[in-house]
Amino acid sequence: MLSIQNLDMHYDNGTTHVLRDISFSCRPGEILAFIGPSGCGKSSLLNILAGNIKDYSGIIRLNDGEIDHKRMNIGLIAQDYGLLPWKTVYGNIILPLKIKQLTLSDYKERIAYVMAQLQIDQLKNRYPNQLSGGQKQRVAIAKTFIMNQDLLLMDEPFSALDAITREQTQQLFFDTWAEQKPITLFVTHSIEEAVFLGKQIVILAPAPGRIIRVMENPTFGMEDVRSSAEFHAMCTEVREIIRAEW
Repeated sequence: MLSIQNLDMHYDNGTTHVLRDISFSCRPGEILAFIGPSGCGKSSLLNILAGNIKDYSGIIRLNDGEIDHKRMNIGLIAQDYGLLPWKTVYGNIILPLKIKQLTLSDYKERIAYVMAQLQIDQLKNRYPNQLSGGQKQRVAIAKTFIMNQDLLLMDEPFSALDAITREQTQQLFFDTWAEQKPITLFVTHSIEEAVFLGKQIVILAPAPGRIIRVMENPTFGMEDVRSSAEFHAMCTEVREIIRAEW
Protein backbone atom coordinates (compact mmCIF):
# COMPACT_ATOMS: atom_id res chain seq x y z
CA MET A 1 0.00 0.00 0.00
CA LEU A 2 1.10 3.56 -0.76
CA SER A 3 0.32 6.14 1.91
CA ILE A 4 0.96 9.88 1.58
CA GLN A 5 0.45 12.15 4.58
CA ASN A 6 0.60 15.95 4.66
CA LEU A 7 2.87 16.32 1.65
CA ASP A 8 4.01 19.91 1.04
CA MET A 9 6.44 21.28 -1.53
CA HIS A 10 7.86 24.74 -2.27
CA TYR A 11 10.46 25.99 -4.72
CA ASP A 12 12.20 29.32 -5.48
CA ASN A 13 13.64 29.31 -1.94
CA GLY A 14 10.26 28.67 -0.43
CA THR A 15 8.45 31.53 -2.16
CA THR A 16 6.33 29.36 -4.49
CA HIS A 17 3.95 26.85 -2.95
CA VAL A 18 3.52 23.90 -5.34
CA LEU A 19 1.75 21.21 -3.29
CA ARG A 20 -0.24 21.80 -0.10
CA ASP A 21 -1.20 19.18 2.48
CA ILE A 22 -1.58 16.28 0.03
CA SER A 23 -2.83 13.12 1.76
CA PHE A 24 -4.17 9.93 0.13
CA SER A 25 -3.61 6.19 -0.04
CA CYS A 26 -3.57 3.61 -2.83
CA ARG A 27 -3.83 -0.16 -2.52
CA PRO A 28 -2.38 -2.86 -4.79
CA GLY A 29 -4.75 -3.47 -7.68
CA GLU A 30 -5.70 0.20 -7.90
CA ILE A 31 -4.93 3.03 -10.29
CA LEU A 32 -5.30 6.56 -8.95
CA ALA A 33 -5.95 9.02 -11.76
CA PHE A 34 -4.95 12.60 -10.93
CA ILE A 35 -6.58 15.37 -12.90
CA GLY A 36 -5.95 19.09 -12.45
CA PRO A 37 -5.03 22.29 -14.29
CA SER A 38 -1.52 23.08 -15.50
CA GLY A 39 0.79 24.16 -12.70
CA CYS A 40 -1.07 22.41 -9.88
CA GLY A 41 1.87 20.15 -9.06
CA LYS A 42 0.81 16.86 -10.68
CA SER A 43 4.21 16.19 -12.26
CA SER A 44 5.99 17.41 -9.11
CA LEU A 45 4.09 14.81 -7.09
CA LEU A 46 5.24 12.03 -9.43
CA ASN A 47 8.82 13.28 -9.36
CA ILE A 48 8.82 13.25 -5.56
CA LEU A 49 7.63 9.65 -5.60
CA ALA A 50 10.19 8.74 -8.28
CA GLY A 51 12.99 10.18 -6.12
CA ASN A 52 13.83 13.01 -8.51
CA ILE A 53 12.70 15.73 -6.07
CA LYS A 54 13.92 15.45 -2.50
CA ASP A 55 13.04 18.87 -1.09
CA TYR A 56 9.58 18.37 0.42
CA SER A 57 7.88 17.78 3.74
CA GLY A 58 5.47 15.02 4.69
CA ILE A 59 5.44 11.25 5.05
CA ILE A 60 5.58 8.73 2.20
CA ARG A 61 5.19 5.05 3.03
CA LEU A 62 5.20 2.16 0.57
CA ASN A 63 4.72 -1.51 1.44
CA ASP A 64 4.65 -0.89 5.21
CA GLY A 65 7.86 1.15 5.33
CA GLU A 66 9.38 4.43 4.20
CA ILE A 67 9.77 4.62 0.46
CA ASP A 68 13.23 3.37 -0.57
CA HIS A 69 14.15 4.30 -4.14
CA LYS A 70 17.30 2.16 -4.17
CA ARG A 71 15.66 -1.06 -2.96
CA MET A 72 12.21 -0.79 -4.52
CA ASN A 73 11.17 -1.03 -8.17
CA ILE A 74 9.54 2.26 -9.09
CA GLY A 75 8.69 2.69 -12.77
CA LEU A 76 7.97 5.98 -14.54
CA ILE A 77 6.25 6.19 -17.93
CA ALA A 78 6.57 9.72 -19.28
CA GLN A 79 4.92 11.65 -22.08
CA ASP A 80 8.22 11.88 -24.00
CA TYR A 81 8.63 8.05 -23.87
CA GLY A 82 12.10 8.17 -22.26
CA LEU A 83 13.73 6.01 -24.95
CA LEU A 84 17.42 6.20 -25.80
CA PRO A 85 17.70 6.97 -29.53
CA TRP A 86 20.95 4.98 -29.99
CA LYS A 87 19.45 1.76 -28.63
CA THR A 88 17.07 -0.60 -30.42
CA VAL A 89 13.60 -1.38 -29.13
CA TYR A 90 14.97 -4.49 -27.44
CA GLY A 91 17.93 -2.55 -26.03
CA ASN A 92 15.61 0.03 -24.49
CA ILE A 93 13.32 -2.59 -23.01
CA ILE A 94 16.11 -4.50 -21.23
CA LEU A 95 17.80 -1.33 -19.95
CA PRO A 96 16.16 -1.47 -16.47
CA LEU A 97 17.48 -5.02 -16.03
CA LYS A 98 21.00 -3.90 -16.89
CA ILE A 99 20.82 -0.91 -14.56
CA LYS A 100 19.83 -3.20 -11.67
CA GLN A 101 22.47 -5.75 -12.79
CA LEU A 102 19.91 -8.53 -13.12
CA THR A 103 20.49 -11.68 -15.15
CA LEU A 104 18.93 -11.18 -18.56
CA SER A 105 18.26 -14.88 -19.16
CA ASP A 106 15.99 -14.98 -16.09
CA TYR A 107 13.65 -12.54 -17.82
CA LYS A 108 13.79 -13.91 -21.36
CA GLU A 109 10.30 -15.41 -21.35
CA ARG A 110 8.79 -12.39 -19.61
CA ILE A 111 10.33 -10.00 -22.14
CA ALA A 112 8.99 -12.03 -25.06
CA TYR A 113 5.54 -12.27 -23.49
CA VAL A 114 5.21 -8.55 -22.73
CA MET A 115 6.44 -7.56 -26.19
CA ALA A 116 3.88 -9.90 -27.77
CA GLN A 117 1.09 -8.57 -25.54
CA LEU A 118 1.90 -5.01 -26.58
CA GLN A 119 2.26 -6.01 -30.24
CA ILE A 120 5.86 -4.84 -30.60
CA ASP A 121 7.63 -8.20 -30.90
CA GLN A 122 8.28 -7.59 -34.61
CA LEU A 123 9.93 -4.22 -33.84
CA LYS A 124 12.75 -5.41 -31.57
CA ASN A 125 15.57 -4.43 -33.96
CA ARG A 126 14.21 -1.01 -34.88
CA TYR A 127 15.40 2.28 -33.41
CA PRO A 128 13.08 4.89 -31.84
CA ASN A 129 13.27 7.17 -34.90
CA GLN A 130 11.79 4.33 -36.95
CA LEU A 131 8.68 4.05 -34.75
CA SER A 132 5.33 5.82 -34.64
CA GLY A 133 4.26 7.63 -31.48
CA GLY A 134 2.00 4.75 -30.45
CA GLN A 135 4.79 2.23 -30.97
CA LYS A 136 7.20 4.32 -28.90
CA GLN A 137 4.70 4.48 -26.08
CA ARG A 138 4.21 0.70 -26.14
CA VAL A 139 7.99 0.24 -25.91
CA ALA A 140 8.02 2.55 -22.89
CA ILE A 141 5.25 0.49 -21.30
CA ALA A 142 7.08 -2.78 -22.02
CA LYS A 143 10.26 -1.41 -20.44
CA THR A 144 8.32 -0.92 -17.22
CA PHE A 145 6.40 -4.20 -17.13
CA ILE A 146 9.27 -6.65 -17.62
CA MET A 147 9.82 -6.43 -13.83
CA ASN A 148 7.27 -6.51 -11.05
CA GLN A 149 6.81 -2.93 -9.91
CA ASP A 150 6.29 -1.79 -6.32
CA LEU A 151 4.98 1.49 -7.70
CA LEU A 152 4.14 2.65 -11.22
CA LEU A 153 4.02 6.36 -12.08
CA MET A 154 2.57 7.70 -15.33
CA ASP A 155 2.87 11.34 -16.41
CA GLU A 156 0.41 12.04 -19.25
CA PRO A 157 1.83 9.13 -21.27
CA PHE A 158 -0.84 9.11 -24.00
CA SER A 159 -1.41 12.83 -24.53
CA ALA A 160 0.83 13.12 -27.60
CA LEU A 161 -1.06 10.38 -29.49
CA ASP A 162 -3.96 10.83 -31.88
CA ALA A 163 -7.40 9.88 -30.55
CA ILE A 164 -7.64 6.41 -32.10
CA THR A 165 -4.06 5.41 -31.25
CA ARG A 166 -4.52 6.81 -27.74
CA GLU A 167 -7.55 4.61 -27.04
CA GLN A 168 -5.86 1.52 -28.48
CA THR A 169 -2.70 2.11 -26.43
CA GLN A 170 -4.70 2.79 -23.27
CA GLN A 171 -6.44 -0.57 -23.69
CA LEU A 172 -3.15 -2.40 -24.34
CA PHE A 173 -1.68 -0.76 -21.26
CA PHE A 174 -4.66 -1.71 -19.11
CA ASP A 175 -4.63 -5.34 -20.29
CA THR A 176 -0.91 -5.60 -19.46
CA TRP A 177 -1.34 -3.77 -16.13
CA ALA A 178 -4.16 -6.12 -15.09
CA GLU A 179 -1.80 -9.11 -14.98
CA GLN A 180 0.38 -7.64 -12.19
CA LYS A 181 -1.83 -4.80 -10.90
CA PRO A 182 0.92 -2.68 -9.34
CA ILE A 183 0.01 0.38 -7.29
CA THR A 184 -0.29 3.04 -9.99
CA LEU A 185 -0.54 6.83 -10.04
CA PHE A 186 -1.64 8.28 -13.35
CA VAL A 187 -1.59 12.00 -14.26
CA THR A 188 -3.80 13.30 -17.06
CA HIS A 189 -5.61 16.38 -18.37
CA SER A 190 -8.32 14.22 -19.95
CA ILE A 191 -11.53 13.51 -18.03
CA GLU A 192 -12.34 10.52 -20.27
CA GLU A 193 -8.86 9.09 -19.75
CA ALA A 194 -9.12 9.52 -15.97
CA VAL A 195 -12.47 7.71 -15.91
CA PHE A 196 -11.26 4.93 -18.21
CA LEU A 197 -8.11 4.16 -16.21
CA GLY A 198 -8.78 5.34 -12.66
CA LYS A 199 -10.10 3.13 -9.86
CA GLN A 200 -10.12 6.36 -7.91
CA ILE A 201 -10.13 9.83 -9.46
CA VAL A 202 -8.30 12.54 -7.55
CA ILE A 203 -9.24 16.09 -8.53
CA LEU A 204 -6.65 18.76 -7.72
CA ALA A 205 -7.21 22.49 -7.31
CA PRO A 206 -5.14 25.13 -9.13
CA ALA A 207 -1.75 25.98 -7.60
CA PRO A 208 -0.85 25.40 -4.91
CA GLY A 209 -2.07 21.91 -5.65
CA ARG A 210 -4.44 20.50 -3.06
CA ILE A 211 -6.98 17.70 -3.24
CA ILE A 212 -10.55 18.86 -3.88
CA ARG A 213 -12.18 15.46 -4.19
CA VAL A 214 -11.34 11.75 -4.28
CA MET A 215 -14.00 9.84 -6.22
CA GLU A 216 -14.54 6.10 -6.38
CA ASN A 217 -15.09 5.04 -9.99
CA PRO A 218 -17.71 2.27 -10.31
CA THR A 219 -16.89 1.78 -14.01
CA PHE A 220 -13.29 0.70 -13.37
CA GLY A 221 -12.48 -2.51 -15.25
CA MET A 222 -15.88 -2.78 -16.94
CA GLU A 223 -15.87 -4.49 -20.33
CA ASP A 224 -16.57 -2.13 -23.24
CA VAL A 225 -16.79 0.63 -20.66
CA ARG A 226 -16.51 3.56 -23.10
CA SER A 227 -19.89 2.72 -24.64
CA SER A 228 -21.70 2.40 -21.31
CA ALA A 229 -24.10 4.92 -19.82
CA GLU A 230 -22.23 4.62 -16.50
CA PHE A 231 -18.98 5.79 -18.13
CA HIS A 232 -20.59 8.88 -19.63
CA ALA A 233 -22.38 9.67 -16.36
CA MET A 234 -19.08 9.46 -14.47
CA CYS A 235 -17.38 11.76 -16.98
CA THR A 236 -20.22 14.26 -16.56
CA GLU A 237 -19.95 14.13 -12.77
CA VAL A 238 -16.20 14.77 -12.85
CA ARG A 239 -16.68 17.59 -15.36
CA GLU A 240 -19.29 19.30 -13.18
CA ILE A 241 -17.03 19.18 -10.11
CA ILE A 242 -14.15 20.66 -12.10
CA ARG A 243 -16.33 23.48 -13.45
CA ALA A 244 -17.56 24.29 -9.95
CA GLU A 245 -14.15 24.19 -8.27
CA TRP A 246 -11.77 25.62 -10.84
